[in-house]
Amino acid sequence: MQFLSFKPGHDGSIALVEDGRLVFSFESEKDSFPRYSTLDPSVVLESMSRVDKIPDVVCLSGWVKGFHSVEPPLGAGYYGWSESGCITGETTIFGTPAKTFTSSHERSHLLSSYAMSPFPQGEECYALVWEGNIGSFYHFAPDVTVRRVAQVMEDPGSKYQFVFSLADPATSKEHGGFRFSNAGKMMALAGFAASASSTAAEREVIDFVLSRESILLTTSKEQLSRTPFYNVGVESQEFKNLAARHSEAIFDTFYEVAKRELKKGYPLLISGGCGLNCDWNSQWRDCGLFESVFVPPVPNDTGSAIGTAVDAQRHFTGNAKLKWDVYAGVEFDDDVRPPDSFDCHDLDLSHVAQLLAAGLVLAWVQGRCEMGPRALGNRSLLASPLDGAMHDRLNKIKKRESYRPIAPLCLEEDVAQHFDWKGDSPYMLYFQRVLTRELPAVTHVDGTARVQTVNEHQNREMWNLLKAFKALTGFGVLCNTSLNFPGRGFINCTSSLVQYVDENDIDGFVLFDKLYLSRKAAGRR
Repeated sequence: MQFLSFKPGHDGSIALVEDGRLVFSFESEKDSFPRYSTLDPSVVLESMSRVDKIPDVVCLSGWVKGFHSVEPPLGAGYYGWSESGCITGETTIFGTPAKTFTSSHERSHLLSSYAMSPFPQGEECYALVWEGNIGSFYHFAPDVTVRRVAQVMEDPGSKYQFVFSLADPATSKEHGGFRFSNAGKMMALAGFAASASSTAAEREVIDFVLSRESILLTTSKEQLSRTPFYNVGVESQEFKNLAARHSEAIFDTFYEVAKRELKKGYPLLISGGCGLNCDWNSQWRDCGLFESVFVPPVPNDTGSAIGTAVDAQRHFTGNAKLKWDVYAGVEFDDDVRPPDSFDCHDLDLSHVAQLLAAGLVLAWVQGRCEMGPRALGNRSLLASPLDGAMHDRLNKIKKRESYRPIAPLCLEEDVAQHFDWKGDSPYMLYFQRVLTRELPAVTHVDGTARVQTVNEHQNREMWNLLKAFKALTGFGVLCNTSLNFPGRGFINCTSSLVQYVDENDIDGFVLFDKLYLSRKAAGRR
């Protein structure tokens, strides 16, 4: 059976699941559309061009319209973990009958992490959904029945970013000044904390924020204007300390409930936007409460269309598992010939490694786009990690704040040599302690990095490039940051790629089997 699934609202996406396999997951923001975009007609047309028949089931992931739950027949709504909230129906598409299915946004998170996890159907699991609005633990029974074990906190994601808004003079006073980008900045700034214990002023703010019910709707930063953190600036040491203590308080609140309620050691599945917080993921992995921890590469709403498709598959076929690959996005659109301002060479990975070792920055494009928000070696900017100045150059290219860390790619077989980690970490979802001082460009101020491990089966071309770089430098490690214009999804066509490289003084780019070097940057070679 074919299940074509739509996720409206921010992080809009469309996924096709056929006979237990993820065929594609297309996100509206990719191809240089604004981050967190709602469903765009272009991505609908793109998805329709890849479907060779009328799908058996058309699925709609529950969402909200404004702040009100969408009701049938438009969708099953935002909240609800029970199968009883799933709604089926019938429709016609171009005159052909098709079934319809909708389930809640909450279930889309639960089923995406369950379906994509390595655990076989029937194995009992715990699940955590924590995101902007939902913060709860659940239990998956062998028959895939979901039970909510505990509601821990309302609005954990919104509460996490609220203190950034409090300290940021440029942030709106309304609705907590919510911006999706604040969360990643908070995660970076928490690493700069200089104190290990909270002050009375910090505790006052944290207690106030965590005590609110729906902070996004009820609370203005003006209510904390008397505190020393109001508009203090997010790069102040006072705020960096607060960011770390606030992060710890949210995690500790969930941990105490987990310790009390989740006592059987089942694997833990993590989904929701807070699943992108590498610090929290690492703490769950290391806390000792769970046999293992799984976070999919799409824990945020980019995985919701997948989750609803799997929920429909479970309903109609009984199968709640999925065969999938992280490179399930759209193919690259080679829409123009690169101009003569670039010298073209056949791709030689040894040559590329030499250029990177010499300090060049290269854009890198291979295969289909990654799904989810993290560049995982198919739409990346690459550079050497051996010079600390490269950190600043990459952030300048990205037009990001200087405090933002740069992540490393690392040969999976070498990861334990350079980082406090064993095994794989293919989706850049955990922090690792850096064991050497020779990788300054990818070492955050607190001595950690957000590693993506690479093996020959996962991404053979990148694995071969890392091996070539290791042969030259002794390190199978490269800087990796996403290939995108500021505030936009990944670049996915040649015309945008050429524009980006030209505008940002990048030394060149690799596109499939060709290397293009910028003539105006020739002086660096």
